[in-house]
Amino acid sequence: MSILLKSVIVPFVCVTALSGSATLAETNNWLNVRDCGASGSAFETKAATTAGSKQVTVKNVGDFKVGQGVMVSRCNIRYVNPTLWGPGEPYIGASKDTGLEIRGYDGSAGSWIVYLLEVDSTGPTFRWSDDLARSWKGTKVPVTYDWQPLGGGVEVRFSRRDWKPGHMISFSARDQLVSVIEKIEGNVLTLRTEANRSASDAVVRHCDSMALQAAIDRAIREKKNVFIPVGRYRLANGLFVRNASAIVIEGQSSVDTILDISDGQGACLALVQGEEVTVRNLQLVGHTGLAEQPGAFKTSSGFSFWACTLKSCSGASINGTERVLFENVHASRMASECFISYGPYRRGTEEPKQYTKSATFLRCSVTDCAANAFNNCDFAENTSILHCRIDGAGWHTYEGSGRFVRFIGNYVRNAGPVTIGDIPHTLPRLDHYHDLGIGQAIVRDNVFEGIGRCGGVTVIYGTTQVVVANNLFINYNGNAIHAASATVHNNYPSRNITISGNIIDLTYSGEKPATRIGINVSASDTLVYDNQVYVRGACDPKVTGLQFRDGALNVNVHDNLIRNCGRGITTQRLSGKITETTDSRTFRQVGLPLEWRTSHLYRNWTLIWLKANKPAGQSVIDGYDATALQFKLKEPHDMQVGDSIEVFPPSANWNIHDNTITGCQQPVVLTSHGSDTSFFRNNLIERGGATNATQAVTVTGQFKLIDNHISGFDGKGGQLKKE
Repeated sequence: MSILLKSVIVPFVCVTALSGSATLAETNNWLNVRDCGASGSAFETKAATTAGSKQVTVKNVGDFKVGQGVMVSRCNIRYVNPTLWGPGEPYIGASKDTGLEIRGYDGSAGSWIVYLLEVDSTGPTFRWSDDLARSWKGTKVPVTYDWQPLGGGVEVRFSRRDWKPGHMISFSARDQLVSVIEKIEGNVLTLRTEANRSASDAVVRHCDSMALQAAIDRAIREKKNVFIPVGRYRLANGLFVRNASAIVIEGQSSVDTILDISDGQGACLALVQGEEVTVRNLQLVGHTGLAEQPGAFKTSSGFSFWACTLKSCSGASINGTERVLFENVHASRMASECFISYGPYRRGTEEPKQYTKSATFLRCSVTDCAANAFNNCDFAENTSILHCRIDGAGWHTYEGSGRFVRFIGNYVRNAGPVTIGDIPHTLPRLDHYHDLGIGQAIVRDNVFEGIGRCGGVTVIYGTTQVVVANNLFINYNGNAIHAASATVHNNYPSRNITISGNIIDLTYSGEKPATRIGINVSASDTLVYDNQVYVRGACDPKVTGLQFRDGALNVNVHDNLIRNCGRGITTQRLSGKITETTDSRTFRQVGLPLEWRTSHLYRNWTLIWLKANKPAGQSVIDGYDATALQFKLKEPHDMQVGDSIEVFPPSANWNIHDNTITGCQQPVVLTSHGSDTSFFRNNLIERGGATNATQAVTVTGQFKLIDNHISGFDGKGGQLKKE
């Protein structure tokens, strides 16, 4: 129980409820946020405001009380989050010194409009958008260094500086007033802050940001926990949990205790440093679902930029807090990463004073969110996502380079991939990756249902030691499991991966069946065994069961069951393109994995020169410099930027054995270069119900075929075709 008196100014300092005896919360070392002025009320009413006045005339006073926070629409023109980006990598060196003056927004375009201006030529000229770069309202507009009109009455003036293509300036135009009720007289609320715009169509809502922040701050100071009763708590901005030694923030109901940031920006709960934070039983609601996702665009300097950054909200962020538990917390309509971790991390043997050592998400859910469901932007350790439900995530289900990850027992649909690895592209090839590795993970016992987006599981960009096991893929219309050696942004290829016991049903009867692969491997040191990949009913020509690529060393594939796929087991070649030459022996390229310094370094690999996609010469690679990212040939070659190449090793160490392939149009297609240690043996290849299958095995490279049993291919076309 709290006592709030009319006409008395109550600042946002959390005080204990006045009562004859301590409340239950106090007795049990809990702070009730209602005792700190939080309303938890969804009540709102129409109102009128006058420019320069603190008074707001409301249609209905409802449950408003003196001392409570409010947000009032339509009455307070302001410009927030001005940011200068670029012109290189946009996320590096972003600054509030925008070099832009702003004036004139008339509110006609809405209560919250994000403007984005980008210098698009050296003129300088600029293009601009007011819908998060979904469209550009003007392009190649000359910069006059005087006031220039945009939309909604907004005018801007550039300062004189060295503007370059790719420079971007963003800001939000808002009409919202966030304040505190100081007095109530009849239907007139007197606020702490005056409006700067007259409005007859304003709406007044409760705003609990300040009260909740006061409760959290006090609980941290007094080493208490925070209790949030049933209610809708509207946030104008996110809440911070700073340097907590140990705190529990708990809602009364995971259904009816709601933190609503649909009219605000930031993380509902931002954890900053501290030793231990537990959050339980809450609903977190944002403002941008899948349908409103703005997506990404290319800047004029060639970089990708995700526009959700400009109007972001998230469920929770973790920055260096040592131990974190989110239990029974459910988030929806988040514009940015729903649950994100970032902060300091171990660099080999170098250990920071404080960093995230454990973050667990138990029985949580992410629904209808525009970007990532779970994201780890650093190398935080022991991230466990357990028994959660992800239903609608516009980007990744999980994305991150964090170490010792567990993604276990979850249900996923209409979402992007569980991406293990994906080192942030702003980071260089850090040497400490060799000491401790990154992205070690167990992805096990999950269900992926083929509704909407079908991202599957991807292991990529420097990840080592990954187990993908015992997952179920149901009616899947996408690639199920991909162990990739790709090294975009100059990082390292993945390796040491086990893929086992997965049941992958690639049956799809919808209107737009995708070309899809059950298990796709280009990473070295990979085991693939005891998996089922199949299509129910007739063979689907768009489906490949298992696919492997040259360049992957030490691949063991056995005891898999592949049924009714267009292609059962297939292999591909590893290709690249010359991007830079130093001399007739030394070059850089794109396409070939940029290997670890402890790897084979391409020594004695064969390089095939291609012209019009046909072999036009052959060289031998002397080695690869993992620091300079340069390849060197043993003998000079007349090479040019743009030349296409293929490479393969002297010994691939592939052992594909004891698999069953049945009912496939093209059961086995071995089109990679192969090697003297590439074996295909003891496999059962049966025609089954594939009526148009003519060849059991097609081979165009160097493979040793031993003791395979082929059945049903006795008609025209034969059993084996070699090229």
